[in-house]
Amino acid sequence: MGVVVEKIAGAKASVPAQFGFINLLKVIAAQLIVLHHLAFYGPMADYARPLMPDVIDWLGSFARIAVQVFLVIGGFLVAKSLFPKGQPGLINPLGTVWRRYAKLVPPFMVAMLFAVAASALANRWMTHDSISAPPDFLQLAAHALLLQGVLGYDSLSAGAWYVAIDFQLYAVVAVLVWLCGRFSGGGLRPWLMPAVIVIGISTSLLYFNRDPNWDDWAPYFFGSYGLGIMAWLASDPTRQPRVVALLVAMIVLPTLIALALDFRLRIAVALAVACVLFLFGRARTGSYSHWGMSAINRLAQISYSVFLIHFPVCLVMNAAFAHFVPPEPHYQAIGMLVAWGASLMAGAVFYRCVELPLGRVLQSLTEAPGSRTAFI
Repeated sequence: MGVVVEKIAGAKASVPAQFGFINLLKVIAAQLIVLHHLAFYGPMADYARPLMPDVIDWLGSFARIAVQVFLVIGGFLVAKSLFPKGQPGLINPLGTVWRRYAKLVPPFMVAMLFAVAASALANRWMTHDSISAPPDFLQLAAHALLLQGVLGYDSLSAGAWYVAIDFQLYAVVAVLVWLCGRFSGGGLRPWLMPAVIVIGISTSLLYFNRDPNWDDWAPYFFGSYGLGIMAWLASDPTRQPRVVALLVAMIVLPTLIALALDFRLRIAVALAVACVLFLFGRARTGSYSHWGMSAINRLAQISYSVFLIHFPVCLVMNAAFAHFVPPEPHYQAIGMLVAWGASLMAGAVFYRCVELPLGRVLQSLTEAPGSRTAFI
């Protein structure tokens, strides 16, 4: 699964004011995904289940819905990045998409190499379905192109699918912004992007999202992503109340119709997150206003790195506790907590030693005008 992070390339001594409420949502959702993978993949969770069966079952079955938080926030932030005023512009779609790819893939591929090494080590200590077979060149190439799901290759790490979907969604929106900017007239321009996004949301929720055969493609997830985009547009404080009301209706009505036809908890969660972002998404807080907010902002800053590296860490910890520690519920529950903490520490190291340096190299090579991008 995926996790959302607003990366600040080249940050030095301080971090500028961020969207504090979004950072809080990122941190909560990211931790739920780590715990979901710990509960779902085992074997520590299997041994610890007698101690807390309801908690582990909930984490294994429902915590994955936290990915909807990432999708909605991803849409919210892509609108902020590509068309903050809600009007399409004459962006360079190829350059925009390439910069996105170049930011996502280098740390992603480093993490995939860690995942390959983790599987090799874990295979020495246990036999489990979560261990991946050694990849061949084509499987690695498919991951490097973010096409592993589309081409039918097994993912090397849990959550690799999300990076691919995030890239697809970003590319779709970039192309839509470019097309609308080129062909919109002056009178249609203010409402063209909202109309196009709502058509995309409706098509996704009424058709694509109801067919799991589409779950390797952006249209399956565009409903949730588009709700985040609409939440950004509706939350603009400069808009007149009647315009805000219309934009909110464009968020709520298509989603409620889709849920009435085919209720999906994940879509209901996405709608709730979009409504919350409409109300609070633009709230800013200083990064170091107090220790609690400082911790949240730091965890949000490293959340993409935690997302990338946590599965290899959890896999090795599972194998170690399966091989060296008795299969007693209390010991294995402690192992789950250790793996959780180790994932956070590894994410912090990965951010400082891999993600941030690669981002600085990329920035120096491309000399992009802006250094902030949002990952979802």
